Amino acid sequence: MKSELTRRSFLARSASGLGFAAALQPVATRAQTPAPLASVARPALLGGPPVRQGGFPGWPVFDEHESAALDGVLQSGRWFRGSGPRVDEFEKAFAELMGARHCIATANGTSALLASLGGMEIGPGDEVILPPYTFVATLNVILDHYALPVFVDSDLETFQIDAQKVEAALTDRTAAIIPVHLGGGAADLDTILEVARQRPVRVIEDACQSHLAEWRNRRVGTVGDTGCFSFQASKNLNCGEGGAILTNDPELAVRCYAFHNNGRGREVQGYDFRYTGGRAANLRLTEFQGALLLAQMRRIEAQARNRDENGAFLNRLLEDIPGIHPARMYDGCTRNAWHLYMFRYDADHFAGLSRDRFIEALRAEGIPCSAGYSPLNREAFIRATLESRGYRRIYPARLIEEWAERNACPQNDTLCRTAVWLTQNMLLGERGDMDQIADAIRKIRKHAALLKA
Repeated sequence: MKSELTRRSFLARSASGLGFAAALQPVATRAQTPAPLASVARPALLGGPPVRQGGFPGWPVFDEHESAALDGVLQSGRWFRGSGPRVDEFEKAFAELMGARHCIATANGTSALLASLGGMEIGPGDEVILPPYTFVATLNVILDHYALPVFVDSDLETFQIDAQKVEAALTDRTAAIIPVHLGGGAADLDTILEVARQRPVRVIEDACQSHLAEWRNRRVGTVGDTGCFSFQASKNLNCGEGGAILTNDPELAVRCYAFHNNGRGREVQGYDFRYTGGRAANLRLTEFQGALLLAQMRRIEAQARNRDENGAFLNRLLEDIPGIHPARMYDGCTRNAWHLYMFRYDADHFAGLSRDRFIEALRAEGIPCSAGYSPLNREAFIRATLESRGYRRIYPARLIEEWAERNACPQNDTLCRTAVWLTQNMLLGERGDMDQIADAIRKIRKHAALLKA
């Protein structure tokens, strides 16, 4: 197996500007045997030997199957989805894998979200609910449609949107809710879907980080009106850049397809210039990416089982360390995809050692980690966007002036100050790798006062 050296910057750097030291280097999965914890006198950050001296499994994983898939497309000369079969084949295979009736492959996860909103005709004057703890793309697609983003605070224990607060955020302008299945877990879909049904309001599942995750034994992304996935380089199913929309609504599938294909339907090929729907864009996947995804799908279930086992084992280890709180799953989450392993850090149990200093010390022990997202609802560009000419023409001045107060998310502020992330490739190793992660954290806790000094 081979590995690439690059990952997307949002997973390569934390919100505070601290970068991963070596999360994705192409190295053997088995680390060198560390010195016994009791014999380590000083933390690695202060000159002692690190708990782990080897790296974690590299990402992506590929072999001759991916090479043959790409070469087959190259030699065919049919590189565009309109002339080749690979994207269509992937759509059918992914829909079957996930248990959905329809799949539309897109250029990336952002495109999937954008086309979902477009297929639902959401636009100026509409409000769309989203969580503040998510990648910026979830917000950008709302702004791209000139809709108004409305943030609902986070649930500290799960890192997901607090579904109990969604109903209070609804207004007569609300057109959609975008729950994000953050890190591989699942948002509380029971509560969100019930709120949405009462209005009615569309539900777009942002499952870009949750391939094969489940809510009550159904794949996430197949429960709402649409489900959106990303196949970007960091994702558990990966073709560098790519995405997909899943839906069980045939009419919505037609509209989303037309939106992603410049208003052209599936039956329109070549120089047949017939159009359907309304606004549209070119958000298509290429044949190369479709072929690569078909090859990558061969190993996705085995990789998911590996992460399942290691994630559950690491939970048991870390739950026994005071001050470390692994992200909890809702009872309805019957499978976690473990795109991220996330926990909250409580400095009070580490002699007041700051979260950033803890992360620095953990990296020094050979455990790559990140501080995760910053508060998205506080980003200055949102205010600049809302005060732009276009938004001022659409929305009442009072609505824009009161936006910041309405969108305060105090629980999310706390989450962003305390979160720590490990990436999915770290869960592809062996049971001993998880022991070393826990050993490193225990070591830091033992010497926290010395690290703080």
